[in-house]
Formats: sequence, structure tokens, C-alpha cells
Amino acid sequence: MNLDAALDRVAESLSGSIDGRVRRRWPLAPLTTYRLGGPAALYVEPAGARDLELLGAALRGAGLEAGAIPVLPLGRGSNLVVSDEGIPGVVVRLGGRAAWIKPWALPGAGSPEAGPCGATAGAATALPQLANWVARRGLEGMEFAVAIPGSVGGGLRMNAGAHGREIAQCVAEVRVFDLDRLALEVRSRTELGFAYRRSNLGELDLVIDADFLLARGDTAAIRKRMDEYRRHRASTQPGAAQNAGSVFRNPPGDSAGRLIEAAGLKGCRKGGVAVSSLHANFFVAGPGARAQDVRDLVEHVRAEVHETSGVELEPEIRFVGAFDRKDAA
Repeated sequence: MNLDAALDRVAESLSGSIDGRVRRRWPLAPLTTYRLGGPAALYVEPAGARDLELLGAALRGAGLEAGAIPVLPLGRGSNLVVSDEGIPGVVVRLGGRAAWIKPWALPGAGSPEAGPCGATAGAATALPQLANWVARRGLEGMEFAVAIPGSVGGGLRMNAGAHGREIAQCVAEVRVFDLDRLALEVRSRTELGFAYRRSNLGELDLVIDADFLLARGDTAAIRKRMDEYRRHRASTQPGAAQNAGSVFRNPPGDSAGRLIEAAGLKGCRKGGVAVSSLHANFFVAGPGARAQDVRDLVEHVRAEVHETSGVELEPEIRFVGAFDRKDAA
């Protein structure tokens, strides 16, 4: 059985049986911040754990071994470049029902009047929404997330961070549905293999929700820090333009943006995509841009920076689907 036939079988199995949405050849560009790329061969938007179980069972029953059908978990698409040809497998995106927040308190953390000590958030919850929610309750530790345009699930997958903090520092436990084993698992912070802008969450690991351990703080001071972070982002990053945030990880002891600017690459363009004149580690898409243009510009900038500084930059954004590998020059 070929992949297309297997996906037909998965779609047929899920249609009418899950509460969420199942679509063949569903456009993905509107679901990413770059607004680029082709469709998903099969798009599934589960409504809950039962739908995930049915999806896992359908993948198993499609005539291919587990893992043979490509699966891409999709959050808010803020760190992703989808190929112009699209994704040949299954794209799984938790819908609005997975965007929620509730407080919790540790045993012995104090009187109920003192308030909660943390929050649990669904995977589809926007990180700025979570940061604002806990700030209103006088909880500190998530201020850095106020200007990160991603979701809780995506933030955990890439260990999102800013202003000297990262999500690994405040997460306590994560509930993950393993599509391969059809099991809901609870994984602690130490089990997630966090490192700079990465974790060990695989493509078949779908984050359901996470517990965040926070501290009580002064609401006015928390708000002041968040306002400063917002102003910093507005003044240094092209937030309103089509982009996917920082393109490269910062090398040890240096800044990717500084290296790109030092190489004289601000404003450099490939097709419809250019290095931002505001922040060199942001690549902005304009009219007529293609996903391939982003890939070409990334490869060109990597080569130029390596030639001028000897540093090999590592992409922070993810490229998914098929791309041409062209000469970097």
C-alpha cells in the first residue's frame, strides 16, 4: 500500500468517528506566521484524548508500520516553514478546546487566600495569553513569554525563551499522548531532555497540557517587566511582518543577529524574502514570497557568516516537507 492510499484509509477511518476535523489536502499557509507553504496531505484537528486514541489506532491500521506515515504536530506555526509542496503525511493540530488555563496550589504552599502557586495550561494556549493570565494573579516566572508568538505545546517542543529565561525553568510536568503506543504519559521536566531551544519530544509525542511552577510576586513589578519586554520587542523586531521569529540559534557567547549584520547582510534578499533591516536574525516575507525563498536565504546567510567569521550558524526555525538544496552563493 502506498502512502496516499494509506492516508485515504486513515481519513476514511476517522471521518464520522472523531469529534474533531478531518480534511484531505488542507491548506497550511494560513496556520503559520510566514503564511507560506502548501497543503497537508491529511489534516486532523482532534477535539480531545479520545480523538487522539482513534487517530493512533487509524495510523496503526493503515497497513504501514508505526512511524512509516509522517506525522507533524502543529501549534501556532510561529517557528515553522512549510514546503511549497506541502506535507505528504498527517498534520495534527489541537483546536480551540485545547486552549485553557487553570490555577493550582502545592500542598502546604500557604493559605487559600495567598493564591495559587502555579498554573496548568492546554497545549494550544498562546504563550502571551498564559503570561498575562498568571501576571494578573501575582505569579512571576512567565514574564519572558509575553512576546513569544507560540503555543504552550510548541514552546515546550523547542524550549522557547527570551530575556535570559526559557520554558524549561518553569515547567514542572507535561502530559503527552504517544501516538505510537496510544498512551497518555506524564513526563517530568528532567525527562524532557531540555537544552538550548530543543527538547526530546518527538513527532509522535503530542503535548496535551503542562503544569508550570511559579512564584508569588509583586503584581506591579511583574507588569513593569512585561511592559519592558513588549517595548523591547516592538523596537527591535519586525513583529507585524510575515516572519517566524529568530531564524538562527545564538552561538555560545555571541549573537546570530550581530554576526549576520557584521557580514553586511541586512537587507539581503532571495526571491520574496529578505533579512530584516530592523533585526538581522529575522527574515521577512514580502509579496510573491515562497517557502523555498526562505530556505535559500537561510543557506546563503549561513555560508556568508561562516566565511566572514568562521561560525556555523544553526537554524532555530524548522523546515518541514521537501525543499531544493541550492548553491548557497
